[in-house]
Amino acid sequence: MARGGVISEAIIKRLPRYYRYLKELNANGQAKVSSRQLAELLKITASQVRQDFCTFGEFGMQGYGYDVPRLLGEISSILGLNRQYEVIIIGAGHIGTALAGYGGFKQEGFNVKAVFDVVTDGKSVPDGVELLPYDALGEYVAANNVDVAIIATQKDAAYDVARRVAELGVNAIWNFAPIDLKLGDDVAVENINMSESLYVLAYRMNNKQ
Repeated sequence: MARGGVISEAIIKRLPRYYRYLKELNANGQAKVSSRQLAELLKITASQVRQDFCTFGEFGMQGYGYDVPRLLGEISSILGLNRQYEVIIIGAGHIGTALAGYGGFKQEGFNVKAVFDVVTDGKSVPDGVELLPYDALGEYVAANNVDVAIIATQKDAAYDVARRVAELGVNAIWNFAPIDLKLGDDVAVENINMSESLYVLAYRMNNKQ
């Protein structure tokens, strides 16, 4: 855990990248890694790597580097990936059903349990996932532990759905609707705007140096 104070957004965004690269190194049997090697992977400085880790504690040894399995475990714990999360999806369109079928979530401890939509006829979800009408959301949340709600609705419905989810006591939302949701400090929201990412790609394609 952090030594105290507010952790910068930049460090928070780097943590998943550290985790991903450390998983790859661990899977390849690499026992230790230097700050320089991690810096090269993340395209930052070795000093920045050391500063990032010092925010949470001393994970390495001078002249030795970092023990890969231990550091992977530490980052996993910091990110909260050392537990299981129960997930629901609201919106059974193309994005919602694609997310429901992505097996990588379960491998990381995020278990998609149900998908909700105002219209369920003609729609399908993977085996082991319930497809339920949106009207059943309140009853479902009351009867089941829900840690994360993924919103994959149209833009005009997203805020109402997010408020409803928060009212039901779900305090973590992963939002794929094309609108930035803000629900106060009690609800953690991560807004994913795929169009913006595509725009960045377009810029890089047309501004190669």
